[in-house]
Amino acid sequence: MILDVAKLAGSEILSGAPSGRHLYAKLVEMLPDEPSGPEPLFLDFRGVQVATASFLRESVIAFRTFVRSRKSNFYPAVANAVTDVIDDLVEVVQPRGDVLMLCTLGLDGEVIRCRRIGTLDPKQQLTFDLVSRHGETTATQLMEIEKSDVKVTAWNNRLSSLSSLGLISEQAQGRTKTYKPIFAGGEGGS
Repeated sequence: MILDVAKLAGSEILSGAPSGRHLYAKLVEMLPDEPSGPEPLFLDFRGVQVATASFLRESVIAFRTFVRSRKSNFYPAVANAVTDVIDDLVEVVQPRGDVLMLCTLGLDGEVIRCRRIGTLDPKQQLTFDLVSRHGETTATQLMEIEKSDVKVTAWNNRLSSLSSLGLISEQAQGRTKTYKPIFAGGEGGS
């Protein structure tokens, strides 16, 4: 699913917390019925020239947090943002210890490239790298792959935190949860 931010906000210059909260309300209103499986939800910034940190905090970050806190099958990411918008997104996520996925989409909606901004802690980074490398996996499988003293509960916590950030998908299969990368090319960070 792709939501056109410039169209929803009615401008190519996006500034201020009140305007950000207004877009947040529109984004929540636009959410369709829950998909049956994991699905990317792109906030397409094509056509947006400037978006201030306060706007982004109150719209993009608030929306991603809302969607992921519901354990939704939607995984929000920012798409087609220009460098100035990315710089302000970095200013929002870095001090919070947050992470956000950025993607470039073709005109047909095809994912061309993804990367994340923000910094994962070393344990989250290791877990993210393992999921990216091995594809669909479980906490038990990661424990076996790593052959460390880290128990299944710790792996589950790491995986769950990455899913809460929207970086990997989580699916329950009975009592077992499986995790996999949701965004192609999402290994890199900045």
